[in-house]
Amino acid sequence: MFKVDRDSVRQWVNIFALIITLVVNTLANALPLNGMMTGAISDSFPIFFVPAGYVFSIWGVIYLALISFIVFQARPSQRANPLLRRIGYWFALACAANSVWIFAWHWLQFPLSLVFMLTLLVSLMMIYVATRNGGRPVTRGEKWFVQVPFSIYLGWISVATIANVTNVLYDVRWDGFGIAPEVWAAIMLAVAAVLGLIMIVRHSDIAYIAVFVWAFAGIAVKHQTVAIVAGSAVAAAILVAVVLLARRVLLMQPGRPRLSAASGD
Repeated sequence: MFKVDRDSVRQWVNIFALIITLVVNTLANALPLNGMMTGAISDSFPIFFVPAGYVFSIWGVIYLALISFIVFQARPSQRANPLLRRIGYWFALACAANSVWIFAWHWLQFPLSLVFMLTLLVSLMMIYVATRNGGRPVTRGEKWFVQVPFSIYLGWISVATIANVTNVLYDVRWDGFGIAPEVWAAIMLAVAAVLGLIMIVRHSDIAYIAVFVWAFAGIAVKHQTVAIVAGSAVAAAILVAVVLLARRVLLMQPGRPRLSAASGD
């Protein structure tokens, strides 16, 4: 009787899920979908929690990292890898959420886009946790082709989710309790910085924090004429970078446990 190899099915589902995501994201701007570019829609919102256009080049890094993950997980030697089994179909769900978000965004369904963005965020959080709670040290390959790609991806989606929330609030004409938009941007930057600090304390993850610094710097560049926004962005970038460096130096001191690969070392 024919027996289905569940691990092989998972490998192939992940491969096709990423291919679909890459195709959808490429067509989004190549056609473009609904006659609008993804970035142009974002720029149409007069909000401050949006970085300069060059910052979005990080998607190239993310997709190259995800391709490396797909190639790694597709190898026959990795078919029964417990780490990859724990990821399960969360990656496929993340790809689906990413793809559907594109359609919601291009057809200006902003509240719906937030639903898919949150789905993507939760999926990546589940993957992040699954790749760090295995009870064994990870191999070098697992670190570079599994942990690092999802650290970068989760870092960017963490920032993108905050931006998506601000877009939706503007779309529904929320008045911000009378607080000026630039002040709300400073508050959102503080929230993002706190999230970064929590990740430093829990995981000391360089790749994740590097994405935050990249995004904060991009916000400072785009809104350099708005003192409170640019100043808050620069302060947030410096804060998380310095705290990460200090924590890693502290953990490497004699008599203290060395950072493991699971901690982002």
